[in-house]
Amino acid sequence: MASSAVQLCARALIALGAQPIASFQETTPEAQVCRTLYPGLRDALLSAHPWSFATAQARLPRLTAQPVADFAHAFQLPPDFLRALSAGTASRGRGVPYRIAERRVHADVDQLMLTYLFRPREADFPPFFDQALVARLAAEFCLPITESTSRAEALGRLAEQAYQRARQIDAQQETPAAIEGFPLIEARGR
Repeated sequence: MASSAVQLCARALIALGAQPIASFQETTPEAQVCRTLYPGLRDALLSAHPWSFATAQARLPRLTAQPVADFAHAFQLPPDFLRALSAGTASRGRGVPYRIAERRVHADVDQLMLTYLFRPREADFPPFFDQALVARLAAEFCLPITESTSRAEALGRLAEQAYQRARQIDAQQETPAAIEGFPLIEARGR
């Protein structure tokens, strides 16, 4: 079910028993809460897990400015960057030591491939993530809208359960990672 930011917020408000919004520009308290809290909550949930639908790889452009210490080169982060997952060379998306500082990636390679989390359009969220996000929004909107701490706590528990379900579903969308470079496995073959 493709949704917009407003539709996701409206679903969360309905779950609270509040009036849904049709636009972030409305002057209602509900619209103000949605407008203020939604972007940060969305980005926090997207950043909390390496979601398959929000994972991308990009060859990063090398910057002329060099890091002050520890690494030889600096690279420009993608504009839609939320969180780094790994870095590698052009043919492999992992295995290169790196550090993120000052909105740049520092590494000791000439070319860098970054695997990272980005902010997809709401219409591209899969249903399992929609459910987790709506549950989180309802939990976070509850206190400013209803002023009920007990209800907010109950919704927080439900949001955590929805998040765990979404993570489980998302984890089933790829081949399980193999253990690499583990000395006990290598020793067993001798």
